[in-house]
Amino acid sequence: MNELIQLKRFSEINLGDSFFNSLKEDYKGFVNWFKNKADENAFILESEDGIEAFLYLKVEKGPVTDVTPYLDDHTRVKIGTMKINPHGTRLGERFIKKAFDFAVSKGLNELYVTVFPKHDSLINIYKQYGFIEHGKKITSDGEELVLVKSFSALKGNVILDYPVVINRNVNKYLLAIYPEFHTRLFPDSILRTERFDVIEDVSHTNSIHKAYISYMEDVSKLNAGDVLVIYRTKERDDPGPAEYRSVATSVCVVEEIKSKKDFKNRDDFVKYCMAYSVFSNNELIKWYMARKPYLYVIRMTYNIAMTKRLTRGQLIKDCGIERNAYWGFIQLADRNFNRIIEMGGINESLIVN
Repeated sequence: MNELIQLKRFSEINLGDSFFNSLKEDYKGFVNWFKNKADENAFILESEDGIEAFLYLKVEKGPVTDVTPYLDDHTRVKIGTMKINPHGTRLGERFIKKAFDFAVSKGLNELYVTVFPKHDSLINIYKQYGFIEHGKKITSDGEELVLVKSFSALKGNVILDYPVVINRNVNKYLLAIYPEFHTRLFPDSILRTERFDVIEDVSHTNSIHKAYISYMEDVSKLNAGDVLVIYRTKERDDPGPAEYRSVATSVCVVEEIKSKKDFKNRDDFVKYCMAYSVFSNNELIKWYMARKPYLYVIRMTYNIAMTKRLTRGQLIKDCGIERNAYWGFIQLADRNFNRIIEMGGINESLIVN
């Protein structure tokens, strides 16, 4: 299956694809609604067999009065339509991230969606990432659940609170990643330009959960909930100074960390990593078999891509990180971290103290 999520106009999308049959059955006015959106955009994923996933998002202002109870006077994102053909893949996760990225790009902290109760697998995906049942919507098509996600309604759980980063009672670290791995793990943090729009990136590796493999002993200090500032090192063959070529790009939150001894064998290690990794089976085997004294797998959520990358020089001069520190893995003081967030152009509502 082609893994590329595309942003297309409705007029460019094949309404006759059998993918839309269930939506036509659920909503009597779906065809007219779709045609009226001709000049608007939606995210889709296609394979040789046709459309596999579809996501339409829009910004709504004011109270929502066609649901019970009403949603108050607020500007929020409505997930107008989201459908995914399940294939045992992480499509649901990827499209949820698209919706959250869209909200963040608009400076909004609330999303809602209506969905028929029979679509239990879709409802479970929403609830996995913090949507809660708010009420009902009743139309001539039937009764739908109303699910709401608020970035400010925190539950103290890394996944339920995603993409918000909880900054209290946790440690913060800078974690260095080589460019060739950084590009695959964090595609919307690639250094195309100084600033970027996260919504324009449609790489298949742009998912919520990541697994990173490290040989550094100090990463064993990590605990669930700790916050990581991802630091992309300069290209290995780049003769230029790291002061200007190495940059902080992203903020992640640790879900869990495992050492080599936590796995029964090589196959157990590969199976665990493949669920969250963009790396091949052969790469994982090579890293497991390497004669290294330490091997750790950091599973983390990819929460925020900085809108302005900070060079090593800025991290030293403006954020107070010691020049002579070991830049592979550095514990950050609150003042270091807060300054990185401020200078990195991150929406401060996504960092909760």
